[in-house]
Order: sequence, then structure tokens, then C-alpha cells
Amino acid sequence: MMTKDKALEELFLAHKPQYDDEIDFMVALNKRLDAVEYIKQHQEATLRRYKIAMVAAFIVGIISSAATITFLLSTPPSVPLYSFSIQIGWLMWLSENSRMITATVLALFMSFGIISVFGNVQEILYYNSRIPH
Repeated sequence: MMTKDKALEELFLAHKPQYDDEIDFMVALNKRLDAVEYIKQHQEATLRRYKIAMVAAFIVGIISSAATITFLLSTPPSVPLYSFSIQIGWLMWLSENSRMITATVLALFMSFGIISVFGNVQEILYYNSRIPH
């Protein structure tokens, strides 16, 4: 990363534009400054959209997890969540343990979701700190 930045810095330092007129220089400078300002505003808007999307995903995850847990806890424990018409040994075991399997899978998905949300928030904060204000 440092070699790219150094190479880019050397490229800019080596470039010495020749302007015959100060007005041409100011016009070119203003165009470049406007382009930089546009990019900065675009990056800030993108970070804002990411933050809103992360909050929305977090809220939807909490609501869907609460609904699923409520459903799991409201049904009688003796009734399997899913059953199969074929009576094979491992399918019967799957049907008998469907509540535990579903709860475990749900917990794993919720854990993965929480880890992903925190990772994305940290990434957003990292990129936000790199943008000069």
C-alpha cells in the first residue's frame, strides 16, 4: 500500500503543468477541486447508505429471530416441527429431534448474523476514519 502511495505521490510531483495564462490554471484547478468534492460527497453518501442498511438488517434479524423463537416456544414440545411419511430410522430420529435441531440451526444463524453485523460496522468505521473531513 505504501509503495502505491509513494509511486502516486512521485507521479504528481513529477507532473509540472505549464500554463500560459493564470485563468486557465484557475479553471483547471477548480475542475479538479470540484471532482474531489464530488467524490468526497459520494463516499459520505455511500457510507450513510451502508449504515442505514446495517441498522435495517439488524432490526429485521431481531424481529425474525424473535418471531421464530416465539413460534418454537409456543408449540407443544411433544409435537415435532416437521415429520416424514416414510418411517426410516434416521428420518424418525430427525423428526423426533426437530425442535432441538431447529433451535441449534437458528442459534447458529443468529450468531453468524451478529458477527457479520459487528464486522461490517467495524469496516464502515475503519473506512469512515480514512476519509479526510
